[in-house]
Amino acid sequence: MSPTSQSPFPSAAIDWLVPGSREHVLALGRNCAPLLPHLAATGHHLTANDPDPAGVRAMLGRAPAALPTVSEAIRMPFVPGAFDTVLINQSLHTLDLPRALPEIARVLIDGGTLAVSYTVRDDSVPWVKRLAALMQSIDSEAMTGDYGGDSVAELARSPFFPDLERKNFRLWVPIARVGLLEMVARRFPDLAEDRRADLLADVGRLYEASARVPEPLLLPYQVACWRARVDHSEFSTPIRLPDRGLSISL
Repeated sequence: MSPTSQSPFPSAAIDWLVPGSREHVLALGRNCAPLLPHLAATGHHLTANDPDPAGVRAMLGRAPAALPTVSEAIRMPFVPGAFDTVLINQSLHTLDLPRALPEIARVLIDGGTLAVSYTVRDDSVPWVKRLAALMQSIDSEAMTGDYGGDSVAELARSPFFPDLERKNFRLWVPIARVGLLEMVARRFPDLAEDRRADLLADVGRLYEASARVPEPLLLPYQVACWRARVDHSEFSTPIRLPDRGLSISL
C-alpha cells in the first residue's frame, strides 16, 4: 500500500524541502517527478538527472523545461557548487551512500542543502489496522515492508552533512471500494481462488463499514522530510566554485 507516482505530494512539504524561489535544484532520480511541477511553477531552475534515460524522460514529462542529464549519483557531470539544493525523493536507500554523499556535497554550494523525502503509510488509523490484520492472516509479511527511510541514518552520520533537520507532513489519498479490492488482489496473485474470494469479501465489508458513502476512504500517509546542510570544510582540498551560472562538464 504505497502511494503511486500520480498521488498528490503536499505543496507545503515541497516548499519546506526547497524554500524560496529561483534556486538551482538538482532532482536526483525519477522518483522526483511528482515534485517537479510545483518546483517549476515557483520559479526554480531545475536539472533532471537519472542513470536511465527513461527516468529522465519521465521527469521531463512533468517539467519539460528542466535540463536533462544522465549519470550515476557517484559520478555526476557537474562542476563544484553548481546547485543550491539536491533533491532525492523515495530513493536515498538505492544509492551507494559512502560514494554518493561526497559527490552530492561536491556539486552543492557551501551551505547548500540535500533535501530527502519518504512517503510512508500511517498504520495508526483504525481501519488500516484492521486491513493489515486481514492481509496478515494470509501472509504475516503483508503491509510490513521497509520503505527505505532508515537510510537517512547513514546521512546523519556523514561528516559532509552535519546539520540535519526533519519535518513530517500529512498526505491523504482517496481510494474507492474497487480500488481497494484491486490493490489487495494484486498483493496475492497466487492465492487459491476460494481463499482469495473470502479475503476480498472481508475487505469489501471493511470498506463498507469504514467509508462514509458516497465519499471514498482516505489512505493515510506521512511525508517525512529531511534537510541536510552541506559542510565543505570536510574536503581535503579547497573546492573552487565557478561563477553563478550553471556549468556542466562533459
